[in-house]
Amino acid sequence: MKRYEIEHLIRAAGAITQSNEIIVIGSQSILGSYPEAPDALLQSREADLIPVQYPERADLIDGVLGELSPFDETFGYYADGVDKTTAILPEGWESRLIRIANTNTNNVVGLFLEPHDLMVSKLYAGREKDMDFVATAIRSGIVDANLIRERINRVSGQDAIRDTVQARLERLL
Repeated sequence: MKRYEIEHLIRAAGAITQSNEIIVIGSQSILGSYPEAPDALLQSREADLIPVQYPERADLIDGVLGELSPFDETFGYYADGVDKTTAILPEGWESRLIRIANTNTNNVVGLFLEPHDLMVSKLYAGREKDMDFVATAIRSGIVDANLIRERINRVSGQDAIRDTVQARLERLL
């Protein structure tokens, strides 16, 4: 996915849900900080979106912009409507969101995860594709492993798996 494509999804999701702020919570949130991120980080055709003002309307995103929808078939990318429980994130993540609003978003505000918060969510998810994503981000120098370690320790309610998540990071390093 490219930056103009995520901006298109933000614009469309805002129009569909009547929300003037859309959180991008998945891997494509890297585009908020790095519009020219390495291609290996931009392989996904989908973006996970949360309509801030009307989170209960996330299912509208699935129905209109979702996988195999006419939107997907026309543009080759799609959105999943999700909620804040979709990702495990460190305390304070909402205060670090990256704001993007421009003519391509029709001034709907896209709120993108700060890259280190995104890496924490990927490490907690722990799928192979997530580990590849984090490894690429570290190798490309767009995130700092020490800050990721610190943020892992700021995730509440996940004490039982914190050591496992830290070990995942260490294996990548």
